[in-house]
Amino acid sequence: MNLLLIGSGGREHALAMHLARSPTVERLYAAPGNSGTAAVAENVALDAADHAAVIAFCARARIGLVVVGPETPLVAGLVDALAAAGVPAFGPTAAAARLEGSKAFAKEFCAEFGIPTAAFSVFDDEAAALAHLAAGIGPIVVKADGLAAGKGVVVARTREEAADAVRAMFAGTFGAAGARVVLEETLMGEEASFFALCDGERAAALGGAQDHKRVGEGDTGPNTGGMGAYSPAPALTPTLQERVMREIVHPTVAGMKARGAPFRGVLFVGLMLTAEGPEVIEFNVRFGDPETQALMPRLAEDLLPWLIACAEGRLPEGAPRMKSSAALTVVVAARGYPEAPKKGGAIRGLESAASIEGVEIVHAGAKVENGAILADGGRVLCVTGTGATLREARDRAYAGVAAIDYPDGFHRRDIGWRALK
Repeated sequence: MNLLLIGSGGREHALAMHLARSPTVERLYAAPGNSGTAAVAENVALDAADHAAVIAFCARARIGLVVVGPETPLVAGLVDALAAAGVPAFGPTAAAARLEGSKAFAKEFCAEFGIPTAAFSVFDDEAAALAHLAAGIGPIVVKADGLAAGKGVVVARTREEAADAVRAMFAGTFGAAGARVVLEETLMGEEASFFALCDGERAAALGGAQDHKRVGEGDTGPNTGGMGAYSPAPALTPTLQERVMREIVHPTVAGMKARGAPFRGVLFVGLMLTAEGPEVIEFNVRFGDPETQALMPRLAEDLLPWLIACAEGRLPEGAPRMKSSAALTVVVAARGYPEAPKKGGAIRGLESAASIEGVEIVHAGAKVENGAILADGGRVLCVTGTGATLREARDRAYAGVAAIDYPDGFHRRDIGWRALK
């Protein structure tokens, strides 16, 4: 089978490395890919927003399955266009992708189907949102309704901070994503990520992880797309995972089918593990980044047959087998990230880092220019360590980071601190 992977980030490089090892794959293409995917796939200059061009390429290259990595093309209906052209794809339709594309939709969906989540209100008007804040008490979370690259959420410590966030969103800080705002009660507990493969009717647990969204050590500073992750998540016990499947994943799959928008793809549930049990912070409709970088090394079998089964609506019983080992990913970002990352810095030492036992290097915002690897984004590299324990995985990941020569980069030195405390 020829396979087309859509995307250009670290998640796509991690998926490409795993999929390239599948005996089912004859040729693997990445569109547009990055400097890392080029080593395991053929990068092709396709714009995922140009559905006609993607469909034409699939016909020329005899693509048997398209795997869509990022959320934006999913929300924009790429899977719908591919389906209309008879091209199989892994990922939800635009109607099903609203679970991530609109936070208001997701919250109202949870309320309708009894899925545990925080109390909320939705506003299209700045004055009404500010009036709601003025009348309320306690900490609150302010969310831009639409896609904002993981940065459209403010966990406000004060009413003034929440009001500033509301004004900023309605002023256009996040573009059209902030034209509608969701105000939520703040949930207390520990955050975790959970992934399940879905075929429109059934779901299979893939596993859990925890990430670090804040840019600074001790989980401080502004939100980012993620500064590191580890899997498994000790807080997400087998008993809790069963509860997540029973109380959240299965009702979500059933609810989307009832809504006439069956969910096929990977459901990524952002959880808060509260004293009352797991509750939904948000839904995502694709693999996480950087969680995928920690999940893929733990897979004990070929993922591709599972992706095909999801796309064809025929998930088997059971779930993909995972190794008992642990994995921890450290993100190396460009200085200035997330506000104004410095691009163009040279990166050396990648071969030395990758030669360390249990270390895997994933390219994210990087490119090749005149034979050199240069920074070309905010999150530039992901260094993953694997080991029998989380501590061993962490030590190997940081040994890999230390072997890389990238003066313009920075990283958090405390990834996994909560689990290792």
